[in-house]
Amino acid sequence: MSHPTGVDLGSPIRTATVRELDPLAADPALAALREQNARADVPALAAALRGLVPALDTVGAYSTERCAAAMRDLGLFLGSIKRHGPEPLSLVPELRPVLLELGRRTDLVPRDTVHHYCTWNPVGERQRMYTGDAQEARLQESVRLVFPHLRAGIELAATLSDTAPDDAGFRRSAEELTAHVERIVTAIDLVVAHVTPEFFALGLRPYFEEITVGDRVLLGPAAAQVPLWLIDQALWASDHSGPAYAEFVRDSVPYALPRWRDLYARWSRVPSVVSRLVEAFGDHPDDAARRMPALRANSEALARLLRVIVVFRGRHLALARKAYDADLRRYPVGSGGGSTDLLRQILDLTRTAARLTTRPEDSGAGRT
Repeated sequence: MSHPTGVDLGSPIRTATVRELDPLAADPALAALREQNARADVPALAAALRGLVPALDTVGAYSTERCAAAMRDLGLFLGSIKRHGPEPLSLVPELRPVLLELGRRTDLVPRDTVHHYCTWNPVGERQRMYTGDAQEARLQESVRLVFPHLRAGIELAATLSDTAPDDAGFRRSAEELTAHVERIVTAIDLVVAHVTPEFFALGLRPYFEEITVGDRVLLGPAAAQVPLWLIDQALWASDHSGPAYAEFVRDSVPYALPRWRDLYARWSRVPSVVSRLVEAFGDHPDDAARRMPALRANSEALARLLRVIVVFRGRHLALARKAYDADLRRYPVGSGGGSTDLLRQILDLTRTAARLTTRPEDSGAGRT
């Protein structure tokens, strides 16, 4: 599928470029934003946002990277104003066509996403934050650590999706993908260690509320936009998902990078890696393993990969339950639209997929 930009904003070089850019000369305004948020000073936030809105012909001269940086900086004000009550575009209506154009130019939704808030955010003195709290910086850093591994992992999932279950290269790709997912587990451990549920639920979550842009209601930056669900889609979810998870993923797809949206569409039309492995074993797994010597080792490698994903899902569920505990909860669902009950369902679905890689009637296939 072709896309308007043809630019991979997720590449390391372009990510670094976007971080350095300040097309709206917004550094001073964003340094002041934290204090304005502390005072809940909506008039000051709206005035600052109004002063940053570029002309459409100016946006037309921007590179794709400058468009991403502009959306990042406007987005901090969108989330801030909505956190304190008003719809941002009701206060600054002239921003609407600019957001639509920036979305068109980057081939992304016409508001900021987790990519803008974390991945394309400068580090150091220029780091954009709603609160300036060290815990917010830690959360952003955890996502920055995740994305290179997620990006590599998605490409390895694409390789697995295209590799025969009895191919010797299957195991190598599964093991490499496992190593990347293990780093994602490490990142969530950093969040658990350095970001309290109280700070997230009460101090940060309110800045991630949805806003209305034209005729669309758009979610704010959210963990759901870190698409481990896309790896799920390749490995098992294309044909072993549940209705609630499938709907949640469909709602999350528009916030993904163009390449990832294309992969989701492709993987939704083909059998999952788990299904192809089960089919390869067939009704007589011992015979299949004799005919295809790599099949058993490949099955074991896939089972290990799924168990690591189960570990991540379990830790994510535990973290979400604390953040959305009844004593802290201001919102019934996460900023990506998912509830803790949905996270539990996803965990159960992943466990079921992992069990499918073992065959009870087989004396050894898929067991570790």
